Amino acid sequence: MARIAGVNIPTNKRVIIALTYIHGIGRQTAVDIANKLGIDHTRRVQDLTDAEVLQIREAIDADHTVEGDLRRNTAMNIKRLMDLRSYRGLRHRAGLPVRGQRSHTNARTRKGKAKPIAGKKK
Repeated sequence: MARIAGVNIPTNKRVIIALTYIHGIGRQTAVDIANKLGIDHTRRVQDLTDAEVLQIREAIDADHTVEGDLRRNTAMNIKRLMDLRSYRGLRHRAGLPVRGQRSHTNARTRKGKAKPIAGKKK
């Protein structure tokens, strides 16, 4: 099993798909990496040589922010908004949708399970 950027990528999948298991690498970035290194899109991870895995690892380390660094960067950006007490930061703090979605109804993913309100029956 190949380990790239601290993630065990599946061996029986194509290289393009397997690279998307790394946080911060999507389909297009995976295609770009494979093209840059000259790796065929139909090859599977188990068919890669150790040198090719090393090339992929070095290309990702050099050009892309992935996994822990990316998560930390995102968390710091959200924390900065909360510390500034901007509107977006207040929405993050309250656990409500941040990007202008309706919250009177819906928004259950962000707000959590519906809580019943006592004394509402009649």
